[in-house]
Amino acid sequence: MFEPIRFILNDREVTTTLPPGTVMLDFLRKHQRLVGTKIGCREGDCGACTVLVGELEDGVMRYQSMTSCIMPVANAHGKHIVSIEGLNVKDLTPYQQAMVDEAGTQCGFCTVGFIVSFAGYCLAEGKATQEDAVAAVDGNICRCTGYKSIERAAAKVVDLLQERPTQTDAVLPWLAEHDFLPAYFPGIPARLAALQDGLNTLKTENDTVVVGGGTDLFVQRPEAMAAQRKLTLVFDRSHKEQIYQDGGKVIIRSSATAEDMRSSALMQRLFPQIRTYMKLVSSTPIRNMGTVVGNLVNASPIGDLTCFLLANDAEVVLQSDAGPRVVPLRSFYKGYKTLDREPGEVVGEVRFEAPRGKVWFNFEKVSKRTHLDIASVNSAIRMEFDGDTVTRAFCSAGGVGPTPLFLDKVTALLTGKALSAELVAQAADAAAAQATPISDARGEARYKRLLLRQLIFAHFQVLAPGLVDMEVAR
Repeated sequence: MFEPIRFILNDREVTTTLPPGTVMLDFLRKHQRLVGTKIGCREGDCGACTVLVGELEDGVMRYQSMTSCIMPVANAHGKHIVSIEGLNVKDLTPYQQAMVDEAGTQCGFCTVGFIVSFAGYCLAEGKATQEDAVAAVDGNICRCTGYKSIERAAAKVVDLLQERPTQTDAVLPWLAEHDFLPAYFPGIPARLAALQDGLNTLKTENDTVVVGGGTDLFVQRPEAMAAQRKLTLVFDRSHKEQIYQDGGKVIIRSSATAEDMRSSALMQRLFPQIRTYMKLVSSTPIRNMGTVVGNLVNASPIGDLTCFLLANDAEVVLQSDAGPRVVPLRSFYKGYKTLDREPGEVVGEVRFEAPRGKVWFNFEKVSKRTHLDIASVNSAIRMEFDGDTVTRAFCSAGGVGPTPLFLDKVTALLTGKALSAELVAQAADAAAAQATPISDARGEARYKRLLLRQLIFAHFQVLAPGLVDMEVAR
């Protein structure tokens, strides 16, 4: 018998003792007979299975779209889960009507995912914009429409939301009053608070599989995870601050997601272009689920967040019964998918020095598709200055070796020097020389090595375009 998992599903409280690794998609369709949520890719890519996940934070509900095909049911514990059936009103909601009016649906298989994502967008804070409305459905694929009709529907939704209140606690009542949501939604915060008052923390045991958002484990090993009897869950948002600054260090907790990193006011202040960088990482539902630490522990040679953090010379804090152990991220990877981690150790947080003074930072990624794709090669760079002299430099790359690569030769070359076109060219050559890529589906080895060289030039083309000799960079 498994620990009871309790949450509110649409308008009713449910309890299940299914294995904690059962995915929410199967729970909805097989155990609740809610078949509006569709089975598509089972990898989090198509969005046909999208649900909303609501969490109570300081008495206010915060909803995010997530793909239920790779979401363990245990991660719903103490939350509000909304499937397409939980969005029904007497007639059509305004965003459903917008899809009808603009012919935003043809075969209809993907439509439920788009509708749930639009509902999540209506629940978001801030002024409604066309750009954000379209971004809200960036995790939903449609094979029929060509998307323009859906974009027009998004524009209608934006127009209808212009009168939405700006006060957070007034959003739910307004949306329910105007039939964007069913009438039960405004009562959810009080009901969820009452549920959580009597909620037990799910027990963890030794010899367990540690699960964050599950965005990799439930793609790579779905059957094994569904059968797994022991899980340690770190997708816990009981700490209000997932990302914060302590002294001179930026701390990222193990439960912080990629979207937390993108939307963090602290990260936006320290890295003004971070929202642009993070748009290259994944779709909205996956950023809502995937944890930063999970991206590190995944140990993928092309992990985007790993690349970002390597260029900030981050360190991981490993927790165990023996106490904490700190390991520089640059030495955390011992070989392909092999970590410097002892049995019983889990990553509690990752931390790095906050940029201060004159600091340049840039992240670059090349993939077959600009967005929502795995990198062929990625790279990041951070340089600190005293006047015109580089006092410290950190550079990283992914996709050019068996592990995420800290480009120490580039770091050594830049440190202590004033930048020049010749030095930039030397750094690009040094990066290419340090790379040891292999040929695979994302490109031949020679192509990847040349691509890394070009990405070094790209960093400086963004940060100091006058230092790039375009003849040399060709």
